[in-house]
Amino acid sequence: MVNDELNKTFETAVATVNAHKELFPADFLLRLYAYYKKATNNYSRPSSREPIINAFKTNALFQIQSVSEDEAKQQYIDLVNQYFLYRK
Repeated sequence: MVNDELNKTFETAVATVNAHKELFPADFLLRLYAYYKKATNNYSRPSSREPIINAFKTNALFQIQSVSEDEAKQQYIDLVNQYFLYRK
């Protein structure tokens, strides 16, 4: 996928997730969180009020530390597509 196309598809996937009104499964949200943070090159610390949630988020980020930004975008897109494919 060409970089501009990848970025547009990633932005569309992010918008799809943000527009979704139902709750997502927690494990799915953690994977989305990690791929999003990596894809956007955002390395700020998790900011939940709950320490356990911060620990889960940090662990999710740790698990994908060797993934590139473009790979993270593609993984995010794939997760969103797979989730909504099976929801129909």
